[in-house]
Amino acid sequence: MTVATRSRYRIEPRYVIVLATFLATFTAYVERVGFSIAFTDLAKEAGVDESVKGAVLSAFYWGYALSQIPGGWAAQQYGGRIMLVLCFASWSLASILTPTNARHTYAIVAARVAVGVAQGFLIPAVHTVLSQWIPPHERARAVSLTTSGMYLGSATAMLVLPYFSARLGAASLLKVVGGLGLAWLVLWLAVGRDIPHRETVIPLSTMDKPGHGHGHGHAKGRPGPTPYKRMMSSAAVWAIVVNNFSFHYAFYVIMNWLPTYFNHVLKVELNSLGGAKTVPYLVMFLMSNVGGWAGDWLILKRRNSTGTARKMVNTLGFVSSAISLMLMPGAKGVTYGVAVTTLTLGCLGFSRGGFSVNHMDIAPKYAGMVMGISNTAGTVSGVIGVAVTGYILDAWGGADNVMGWYVAHAVSAAICFQAMLVFNFFARGERLFD
Repeated sequence: MTVATRSRYRIEPRYVIVLATFLATFTAYVERVGFSIAFTDLAKEAGVDESVKGAVLSAFYWGYALSQIPGGWAAQQYGGRIMLVLCFASWSLASILTPTNARHTYAIVAARVAVGVAQGFLIPAVHTVLSQWIPPHERARAVSLTTSGMYLGSATAMLVLPYFSARLGAASLLKVVGGLGLAWLVLWLAVGRDIPHRETVIPLSTMDKPGHGHGHGHAKGRPGPTPYKRMMSSAAVWAIVVNNFSFHYAFYVIMNWLPTYFNHVLKVELNSLGGAKTVPYLVMFLMSNVGGWAGDWLILKRRNSTGTARKMVNTLGFVSSAISLMLMPGAKGVTYGVAVTTLTLGCLGFSRGGFSVNHMDIAPKYAGMVMGISNTAGTVSGVIGVAVTGYILDAWGGADNVMGWYVAHAVSAAICFQAMLVFNFFARGERLFD
């Protein structure tokens, strides 16, 4: 094979990095859904009530919230590659060592907090890696593809893991997902690498030329001191934070309570649904990418400003999500229930083409840190939303009472709607932090 032929079939290194980070989010969400499936079965066997189950399911997010901002700082200082190594090694081992007796609540909560702390380094590290490797005109699609791994991972887990649970027992899932994390770690050790002089490789925005970043005083490509005060006083940053909180409130409530929703509202066991139970997450995977492509199309083809494009995608996603959330509790059959769940998650996925890319618009040099700040809010919403939903269901007599589901979903819908308003008023499209 000639040199020219080898060059023709050589995969661009940045595409390998995007694929690896896509598989990272995929694997992490297989773990999260896997624990939800496993603990739902283990709690049922042990007679654990809904409020205790909600507390256990939300424990992950306490740890996850603690490590978001430190994760952004660490990725910025030491590089995304090494932080991803530490992240996956830690959470995989913690998953494997998680107790399997649902009555050992405190020990399980401790294990879930540990998994959460470890996985909290994931998203800031991924966005730091992407900001180093991906040029501006490819970032929306790269971010959308990478984050969509969350939803394909969720879909795959919903399809495959109930089979393992039925055949090997619910406790086996904790070992399976831990082993999958270690497998990704081996892949990353083989292909993952940092770019130490990133500003000599790619521009930070479409206004820069390759090799000429804005940080002229930092020739080696490392950002200067992080402008924390300016970030925390910026309405544009807070618009992203509020929308991340709202998106994850709705998403985490659905993701963690979906097995219970299927069991008590649709009156069907999850492992009896076959491929149908994966449809909502598959559509979310597709619509997350559609949202990214739609944003690029509005900018490149329709000549909208970056800010306008982000707001249009965000508005359509959040308003549609709020409406469809209120349709879920009234589902009278499996087909309708799966359809409205699919609509809800699809609309949420589409919205990521708005707020989720915006941090790279306004702060490309500090993408990992802004994502760390934003994702902290998203994680806190997981702690609040998952636990609050459990208390709401208990207050209305348990998960069999549809009114409890209506109240819980009304809270999610209201939060989504206000997030859309905040983003439309305060989001910006231009670079604010150099």
